[in-house]
Amino acid sequence: MAEKPGVPHPAPAGKHKRIPSQTFGILVAAASVLVIGLSSEPATAGGTVVTPPPPPPPAVDPAPVPEGLKGVRVPEPSNLADFIQNKQAAIRLGKALFWDMQVGSDGQTACASCHFHAGVDTRSRNQVSPGLKRESSPGVPNPDTTFQVGGPNYQFNASDFPFHKFADPNNQGSAVLRTHNDVASSMGVFNTKFIGVTPGAVADIANLVGDGVFQLNNLQTRRVEPRNTPSFINSVFNFRNFYDGRATYLFNGVSPFGAMDERARVYKVESLLSTSATPVPVRIDKASLASLATGPALSDFEMSAAGRVWPEIGKRLLAARPLVHQQVSLTDSELYLVRHVTGIGLNGTYQDMVKAAFKPEWWRGNNLIPINGKHYTQLQANFSLFFGLAIQMYGATQVSDDSPFDRHMAGNSTAMSTDAKLGMAVFFGKAECAECHNGAEFTTAATRKILKDGPLSRMVMGNGATAVYDEGFYNTAVKQTFEDIANGARNPFKPMATAKLAQEVGSAEFQRLIGVPANLVVAAGERLAINGAFKTPGLRNVELTAPYFHNGDSLTLEHTVEFYNRGGNHARNNEADLDADIKPLGLTADEKRQLVAFMKALTDDRVRLRKAPFDHPELRIPNGHEVGANGLLAMDQGRAKDIVLTIPAVGRAGVSSVPDGFLGMGTSMLQAQHSGRCVDVPGASTADGVALVQWNCSGSPNQQWERIPVNGGFMVRANHSGKCLDVQGHGMGTHVPIVQFMCTGGANQTFNWNGSQLVAKHSGMCLNILDAALGDGGRLVTGQCSSPTANYKFSKR
Repeated sequence: MAEKPGVPHPAPAGKHKRIPSQTFGILVAAASVLVIGLSSEPATAGGTVVTPPPPPPPAVDPAPVPEGLKGVRVPEPSNLADFIQNKQAAIRLGKALFWDMQVGSDGQTACASCHFHAGVDTRSRNQVSPGLKRESSPGVPNPDTTFQVGGPNYQFNASDFPFHKFADPNNQGSAVLRTHNDVASSMGVFNTKFIGVTPGAVADIANLVGDGVFQLNNLQTRRVEPRNTPSFINSVFNFRNFYDGRATYLFNGVSPFGAMDERARVYKVESLLSTSATPVPVRIDKASLASLATGPALSDFEMSAAGRVWPEIGKRLLAARPLVHQQVSLTDSELYLVRHVTGIGLNGTYQDMVKAAFKPEWWRGNNLIPINGKHYTQLQANFSLFFGLAIQMYGATQVSDDSPFDRHMAGNSTAMSTDAKLGMAVFFGKAECAECHNGAEFTTAATRKILKDGPLSRMVMGNGATAVYDEGFYNTAVKQTFEDIANGARNPFKPMATAKLAQEVGSAEFQRLIGVPANLVVAAGERLAINGAFKTPGLRNVELTAPYFHNGDSLTLEHTVEFYNRGGNHARNNEADLDADIKPLGLTADEKRQLVAFMKALTDDRVRLRKAPFDHPELRIPNGHEVGANGLLAMDQGRAKDIVLTIPAVGRAGVSSVPDGFLGMGTSMLQAQHSGRCVDVPGASTADGVALVQWNCSGSPNQQWERIPVNGGFMVRANHSGKCLDVQGHGMGTHVPIVQFMCTGGANQTFNWNGSQLVAKHSGMCLNILDAALGDGGRLVTGQCSSPTANYKFSKR
């Protein structure tokens, strides 16, 4: 984990001013002497006033250091072999289930519907949810059902972000220009009630019911989740999953809540001589991703009709042909072996895939099992177990460990740009980002970190008081605490916060419920910092995962850096629970730019281009609702009619053109179609006025361009320099050189796509390679858009 030579790296004191357990024992003893019965009289011993010793200063964590992900072991359950007999078959099953639209009650919603782009969702229409998580106090719901940003079927614009906007984005004391508690998130299903299933059918039988929140013009729209979608990629590393941590390290085979769900049972044939399955509890460690997988498929916001249960999902899907209405690439990295000859879906049924992956004792029973007044086969009754572990196995392949940063850490001194190297020093130094985003996983919520250091910590909070908190979960003042208390809430059985659980139960019970020992003793009545605390997400591929934060507050990495630089949005309101690192940082403009450059160096190009293992089957997803000529929503079967977006199947080689991110965000190369060469800043210069050329496509930062939304179009910004494509001198005619220049947002830096032509807003001229030059060094200039030649056409790569 050593820093590479030649990279500046200040080593500040670590942020988590932890008080070790032995120190805390001294403090408790001192307090018991000093505050007996809340008396105001001094304590005495033999008539002598006893003055307790001053508490020692809090211990300080060592400063974090950079660490690459290559070679880091992916968490795997220690008892996996008790369940799975063929890992590759389980991975294939998991990939099919993750991408299959049949999993949703409506036959249109897959897990991947909200995780199809770098593990997240880039749809921008009908993606607003009101403040449904608001509480008036812990455990007392007070949902806000009104919309402040648009409303149902609203199309987001770049100008909507950030949600909490200051007059000076670097000064939290400046005027607040707007604030609201809405969330940019992911649409799921219509509000329906589950009726039943037909084995092998594409969808459940369900009835549409009313929805007082998600409806427009008296037509029901798809519901939108109350939190922004986190990335599925690398989520296998998390000790707990979901933003609030409710998906536990221990998988019980049935629900997200692990050993806390005492009712959870799966069904096993215990003997080779028996064919009768009986209920058993299971504890599968290092499996929070399996725990997570059992949640969305039953959520009446995300994927399910209300009232559906796992055996009913199994009853329908086990008889179904996987991906039956979706194309699968001939070169799919996992599914090619079982791809149907037509290219549509896979061979056999899900029952066949389960039997190939799992040991027979989990599916060969021939008795019917009573559950909730109905009877199911063992295969149906155990479908949550199969689903969760198969998703866990597929998720273990979704690891992005080949970013420029990883190559840099492996010894390639040219893998990162100079700005990225300087930004790494800022990240691990002045900006203190690595205090929460550390380790190879870039999160303190990682299993490796928790198993090493324990799930609990004490820290000096933003108001100077000391409190116990869950490692990896912090209140960063994105929203006011009671807009969403997250880790401070309870699941149906216990507190979600391990700090609160440790305060309520003994050490043996804590370890039984959580799966690891409590590393601290939490005194009754001791201050906890759990309200408004959210799991720290990893930062890998972060440039591809806008909008940012659990509420989608920020559109760009620049917005995000400004948030931390000013010390948050609601630091004063959240002071009692606030992470002490949320404070003004005083970053310079160069440091902020360098910090963004470093975060972009965490992108694995296999993720960007959907190369194996990030390739996938075809997916068709709702993308907002159709509006008729009268301006009203179109109707389909009594509800708003979906607009459907098709994401084509991708094989192991990935795509040649980089898919757009949220509102067009993301970095790509611009490749001239006539020559196959890419737009390039010569010599990777960072100076204003450098004329741009075409050059052999290398993928280097001086060939990487980011689309930045502005009024009337977008700017095209160079990744290496932070400067923008500019029509020199605001020239209006042809043959005007295209240069890089400081980004101003002016009309001569504003462009729009017209098919494959890039059009300058101020002049209406199109970019082209002068004289259709084929070789390196051909100049990028303006020309008449009416030209039909290929040197006027560009592709994103």
